[in-house]
Amino acid sequence: MVRLLEKRQSIASVLTIFAIATFSLHIIVLLLFLFQGLNIRQLGLRKPPNFVQLIDGQPAANIDDLAREPEAIRQFISKTMISMFTWSGTLPPQNIEEVANPKPDLGILIPTPQGGSQKVSTSSWIASFALSEDFRKGFLSTVAEMTPPEVFSENPSLVMTSQLVIKRVYPPKQIAPGKWQVGMVADLIQKNRVGGAKLITPFNKDFLVRAADYFGNPQPDNSTDLQKAIYSVRADRLEIYEIRNLCLLDGNNNLNQNRLTQCGAGQTSDSFIRQ
Repeated sequence: MVRLLEKRQSIASVLTIFAIATFSLHIIVLLLFLFQGLNIRQLGLRKPPNFVQLIDGQPAANIDDLAREPEAIRQFISKTMISMFTWSGTLPPQNIEEVANPKPDLGILIPTPQGGSQKVSTSSWIASFALSEDFRKGFLSTVAEMTPPEVFSENPSLVMTSQLVIKRVYPPKQIAPGKWQVGMVADLIQKNRVGGAKLITPFNKDFLVRAADYFGNPQPDNSTDLQKAIYSVRADRLEIYEIRNLCLLDGNNNLNQNRLTQCGAGQTSDSFIRQ
């Protein structure tokens, strides 16, 4: 009888140890799953690293999130402003057929400060995504006021076009980590497609630019041409957050970089189209 009790106690002890070991193993596995889940979530929320850029804007090495090559910044400013202020009345061609027969640009309605709405070109609207979100809305309203309705006219004799001719983009001046000040001297040339009458307006501006985060297109194969264009604009990992009038100190468009900040004092982005 004593042996039977000892045998039963031995079996119970083994089962208890097995149960405890199994329970402990389940706890360890659960903790591993929780740890792995937290790591995956952190990876999902982590901002993608920015890269030092070569002259053509392409990434070279993951060294400093806020570093940008001066020439890449200058090209970003030039490309953005040319897209913003070049209005042809047609959409950019997407294939060979559209090169010969481009599609008309119907424009995009933008609310204006007066309470109404006016059109901007599709290229202007796409280029505006190179601006910071808090600056973009007001800037587009001003561009809408500048855009002649004749740009979208169906009458060939009334159609107007616009082109931004850049004379010079000054080397970026770093004003803070990941922030730069860039001056640009240009002319905004508007003309009638028929007759060729021109209106030339100086466009001398001082841009405040900063490094920006970028998230790639999650569905590149299912995106529209418009969505692809917007993602392409943001791929430069830069954004314009303010535009001021650029003060030129002589008639030869020479700018003293040491007096750039003082010269632009008091000139805000609200008056960027005035000279």
